[in-house]
Amino acid sequence: QVQLVESGGGLVLAGGSLRLSCKASGRTAAPFAMAWFRRAPGKERKFVAVVRWNSGDIYYADSVKGRFILIGDGAERTTYLQMNNLTPEDTGVYYCAADTAAIPTDMRADWQYDYWGRGTQVTVSS
Repeated sequence: QVQLVESGGGLVLAGGSLRLSCKASGRTAAPFAMAWFRRAPGKERKFVAVVRWNSGDIYYADSVKGRFILIGDGAERTTYLQMNNLTPEDTGVYYCAADTAAIPTDMRADWQYDYWGRGTQVTVSS
């Protein structure tokens, strides 16, 4: 079992910044990958960013590239999502996810991940 706990959400004005964190616990081996997804109001959950632990590779959704920075701390089993220049379109519930089952084949797909956090709300007002 793996527990994922997100924190850092809140309300921010457009153009502002927030930093989310996700800490994994409960498993001795590191996940293959840890990712962030978000669900905007009335929409499907979508990929935001992912770090692949064995290689350190990081990938971003096009919508956040250049504005969001994902930092992985393997020793602490924690990821940080630094979100800059936020827009109202970034509003949603942000979920942390971990793939512990197998080397990921499609890191942008939510089915790839077997553990999820409860989510943290991010609201960006214009």
